[in-house]
Amino acid sequence: MSPRFNTAWTCALTVMAAMTFSVSPAQSQQIADQFAPEIASGINAKQRGEAVRAKRWMAVVANPLAAKAAADVLRAGGSAADAAIAAQAVLGLVEPQSSGLGGGAFVVYYDAKTKTVTTLDGRETAPMAATPKLFQKPDGEPMGFFDAVIGGRSVGTPGTPALMKAMHEKWGIKPWASLLQPAIDTASKGFAVSPRLAALVAFDAQRLSSDPKTAAYFLPGGKALVAGDILKNPAYAQTLINLQSGLDDFYGGGTAAAIVAAVRRNRANPGLLTLSDLKAYAVKERSAVCAPYRGHSVCGMGPPSSGALTVGQILMLLEGADLKGMGAQSADAWRLIGDASRLAFADRGRYMADSDFVKVPTKGLLDAGYMKTRAQLLNSSKNTRALGSVKPGKPPHDRADLNYADDASLELPSTSHLSIVDAEGNMVSMTTTIENAFGSRVMVGGFLLNNELTDFSFRDQRNGVAIANRVEPGKRPRSSMAPTIVLKDGSPTMVVGSPGGSRIIGYVAKTIIAHIDWGMDAQQAVSSPHLINRFGTFDLENVPALDPIERQLKALGFKTNRRALTSGLHVITLSNGELLGGADPRREGVALGE
Repeated sequence: MSPRFNTAWTCALTVMAAMTFSVSPAQSQQIADQFAPEIASGINAKQRGEAVRAKRWMAVVANPLAAKAAADVLRAGGSAADAAIAAQAVLGLVEPQSSGLGGGAFVVYYDAKTKTVTTLDGRETAPMAATPKLFQKPDGEPMGFFDAVIGGRSVGTPGTPALMKAMHEKWGIKPWASLLQPAIDTASKGFAVSPRLAALVAFDAQRLSSDPKTAAYFLPGGKALVAGDILKNPAYAQTLINLQSGLDDFYGGGTAAAIVAAVRRNRANPGLLTLSDLKAYAVKERSAVCAPYRGHSVCGMGPPSSGALTVGQILMLLEGADLKGMGAQSADAWRLIGDASRLAFADRGRYMADSDFVKVPTKGLLDAGYMKTRAQLLNSSKNTRALGSVKPGKPPHDRADLNYADDASLELPSTSHLSIVDAEGNMVSMTTTIENAFGSRVMVGGFLLNNELTDFSFRDQRNGVAIANRVEPGKRPRSSMAPTIVLKDGSPTMVVGSPGGSRIIGYVAKTIIAHIDWGMDAQQAVSSPHLINRFGTFDLENVPALDPIERQLKALGFKTNRRALTSGLHVITLSNGELLGGADPRREGVALGE
């Protein structure tokens, strides 16, 4: 990283750390978006080639070592769930900034025998002692972002280990303990630090130094790890060895006690997590949220994720548009996609949160009549330019008291995604996170604890009207993670998902459109340039191919912003008995299959 780049980021993050969220929802997210949760590492030209082809099974995972762990399980006859468990255990070691045992995840699973889609919610929960004022200063104003993130205050009850175990109990074939062994072996023997991890450690060194255990691991001798260093993690190996016997240690034994102590005794920023919170944690099986699109059913995770609802709204709003005829290079097509996204994000900010606590109008948000009415804003003969102001709609619902203020949450998740298909045709789409890069920067048992609670709104109300995504005890913060499985006539055609904060929604929607409307294969769809619009300004990936489209979008009335967009899309498409895999060239992932 150049000194100039590093200085610019340092200044920007200083501003962000002091920000108190008095701005509008769109402004708060736009300010946050100046700072990627994980710095861009460029585009790997080698990964932009042809899609990987396979007949029996495939795994597309964010790190080669984790992908190999998944592939070894699949080659030995394991299920997609088995492979996902093995991959997650390794990801938490080799890609610790993005996900791990101290975080949470969502799983969308297709069962080939029953031909059903199931979703599992392993999202973190707020401590029972938390209140809506958790991230407010004594005067009632919101805390600065990093003042809230660093330390114990931001840590929610981890859900990933419980989710992994729930997956195994429902769909596993191989012995549970065997699935954790590859990560144990790698942690014990050591692995070579990747260029991406090294760059992230160097960039975040100051915040990583805030916790003694974290500093000792990532900054040995006071110096940041560099690419190629062999890194061992015996503490992580021991945590996994304990986990091989089940969840008791993690949620009620020595590891649980260590987590609580690290959170509550944090000197700078103690948190509220208790042993009772850990013992009470439960994975929730929820109904998949599915939206129709051009004869397909696009299925994903419902609340507390906003992913499936917002992706679904974008696609339904575009149903009447001839995107295929317009083509991927058409500014008119991107005008429609961008403004459909803006309409969907307006509803997202008003209505979407944990449905166990909030009356989310899930069915109403995807109601065909409501979507048709909203789509008229895009398709009328008068609307051939960028929409002006965009406001939430009024979806049909059966509650007369559905009244919430617009949210002002920031999302800077450091996240990972894996897509897996096994030899029996079972499929996993799993998005997994610890929120910000390196989470709370608090390390326990060789893994980092999340800062997931900062996905809640720091404000609990506006002008006396409650915000749906406010902090509440036991509540799960809203997420944008959008693990997705696309089906046609009941059979899967695509497994897709990505990291990237609230841009996840745009990344996933774009990739589905690229495949269904523009005929791109898995790798082409993943590698195609990003154009993301949530609040009026188009974020365009900083590649020359978008120069003509940018000029045309400006002529249509849009503001534009050129920048690196660090998605981590991992996609598998299925057609005529063949699997095609695409790994995002913007990160370190690979597709493996046979």
